Amino acid sequence: MAEEAADVARLLKLHKAKLIEILKADADFVLQSAHSRDLLSDHGYEKIKYCHVPSDKVRDLLDHVIYRGHQAAQGMLELLKEKEMQKTFPMLAFVKDLDMKTPLSVEDSETQDPVPAKKVCRNGRGRVTEKQLMTVARGLGRSWREIGIMALDIPSVRIEHIEEEKTIHVERVFAMLLYWRNQKREEATAACLHSLLSQKDLAVPSESIDFLLEND
Repeated sequence: MAEEAADVARLLKLHKAKLIEILKADADFVLQSAHSRDLLSDHGYEKIKYCHVPSDKVRDLLDHVIYRGHQAAQGMLELLKEKEMQKTFPMLAFVKDLDMKTPLSVEDSETQDPVPAKKVCRNGRGRVTEKQLMTVARGLGRSWREIGIMALDIPSVRIEHIEEEKTIHVERVFAMLLYWRNQKREEATAACLHSLLSQKDLAVPSESIDFLLEND
């Protein structure tokens, strides 16, 4: 079941760019349809509906659904296959052939959101540990949201979810860093995290992250 849950979310992520391009033609219709099926929370709906850029509205909707888990992701996939949606968006025909057996790979799922050139990291000696992440979390201040979006490429929707789930500052920052590590998998090394957080425009205190290079 865990693999199936991951696959349906990855399936949506894999085709996210194509879906955005198609669904932006009537973003409000998609949003209302998804909300009527409880595929997104009321809080998420209230925030997304005020977005005036159609492509951004669809993007945020898909991100929200993906991060809500298997049930929401599966519900979105089923919605996209419905007759009314297929009639409204003829180019959605390809969705009818998508299912859990559609081949997916790590490379495929990660091509959706490529890391900008200036943020590409070289692998260090092993993945960053939870202990190291917690130490970093204690050193990041109020700008943690900006750091998550600008340096770690974490969707704002995901950060909002973290804020809803966690009330203590350090726990929020730790959850954000842990999410980054889980997304990057083998690339989430201590050296990589240090490289991302040491960008000058982020103004992260060196004493908060330099320890990450001690074992390299």
